[in-house]
Amino acid sequence: MDIQHLINKYHVAAPRYTSYPTVPYWNTNSFSTENWLQSVQASFSQSNLRDGISLYIHLPFCENLCTYCGCNTRITKNHRVEEPYIQAVLKEWNMYCTVLDDVPRIKEIHLGGGTPTFFSPQNLQLLIEGILNRATVHPDAEFSFEAHPANTTLTHLETLYQLGFRRLSLGIQDFDPKVQFIINRMQSYEQVKRVTEHARTTGYSSVNYDLIYGLPLQTLNGMEDTLEKVSGLMPDRIAFYSYAHVPWIKPGQRRFTEQDLPSPAVKRQLYELGRSVFTTSGYEEIGMDHFALLSDSLYQAAQAGTLHRNFMGYTHQYTQLMLALGVSSISDTSFAFAQNVKQVEEYIDLIDKNIFPVFKGHLLSAEDRMIRGHVLNIMCKGQTSWTDIDITACPALLQGLERMHALEEDGLVVLDRQQCTLWVTDTGKRFLRNICMALDARLWEKQPGTQIFSYTG
Repeated sequence: MDIQHLINKYHVAAPRYTSYPTVPYWNTNSFSTENWLQSVQASFSQSNLRDGISLYIHLPFCENLCTYCGCNTRITKNHRVEEPYIQAVLKEWNMYCTVLDDVPRIKEIHLGGGTPTFFSPQNLQLLIEGILNRATVHPDAEFSFEAHPANTTLTHLETLYQLGFRRLSLGIQDFDPKVQFIINRMQSYEQVKRVTEHARTTGYSSVNYDLIYGLPLQTLNGMEDTLEKVSGLMPDRIAFYSYAHVPWIKPGQRRFTEQDLPSPAVKRQLYELGRSVFTTSGYEEIGMDHFALLSDSLYQAAQAGTLHRNFMGYTHQYTQLMLALGVSSISDTSFAFAQNVKQVEEYIDLIDKNIFPVFKGHLLSAEDRMIRGHVLNIMCKGQTSWTDIDITACPALLQGLERMHALEEDGLVVLDRQQCTLWVTDTGKRFLRNICMALDARLWEKQPGTQIFSYTG
């Protein structure tokens, strides 16, 4: 079938599946802080010695609002907010440590934002040393952080390197000055080159660039120039995201209108251009939105079948328990999810009162866990399989596979009903969100009355 026809057909609002169930479909009524902590304790006891745990730390502050951004941020130029926030995060970590039955073995730390490099190197050192004082480091640990090219200094890089960080992700989005202006995300090619070279000289093993296609005023010529610059710097990984236009959630996106956005056809051309440049430059496509050099751990994990996906995105290793610290962050025990409150003042106030700052969550049912496994397999391995017992235990899985027939007819998947196996085709790799959506029992059970997800493609 013609690819443009498929693009038009499957251009629908769909989740990005960093979790299943997705956040809008959490059953919050049965959730409580008490059963959340019980889930944390159970998951920790099962997995800490074997896998270690992951930590995500949300650092929400930015000096300027990037109008495309869908993250939870606090815009301020007042850097006096740094230390009180770090003290609150460390206290939250200590609160978790008091309910665990052993010393945590940390396998992953990821600093996200916001802008982690908003914080001074000294305060980031205070944060990480405070975390590690209550933990040991797993032999296979990987620490990573997100950075703004315009404010990341050599001292940032050297300080975090000394603390064990070996990977950083630079938010670039686009080098076109017109696009940078309308999204209020300004950084020069020279700044990106400087940070990249400093990171490599310091000893970082992996540098990732975040790029976005579908931004306002983006053109094929502008994207071609951006891709040429990126290819010249040769980052180890590239995350090539589709812009999510959700102004009803993020009012900053109202700085521009839908008329400023590329048409769906042009947006797809932007993606295909990027994909072509990356794959001819030595990158392999990994899961959804990601490309990596053969020397990078993300590619090696994809080859080994150990690629994992969680609220931090793709990672090359699995942990059963991911604790998330800081405002708005989402934790995952594999049996339950929990999200922290979204306002900085409320977060700090609850921590000061020794109250865990979670405000909603979801306890996964047996059906949730089974479907989640298949969604993860599709997103990370491009295939999944099941048994007759699975179908008997989970009728929703059978319903999802029946919805998959239409995608099979369009050449997106191959279903081997005798072997009970599904493979994503090369064409289907462009439509992973649509494929997972066919299995999304909670979404099909209750279709949203209004748009709550961004469009695919």
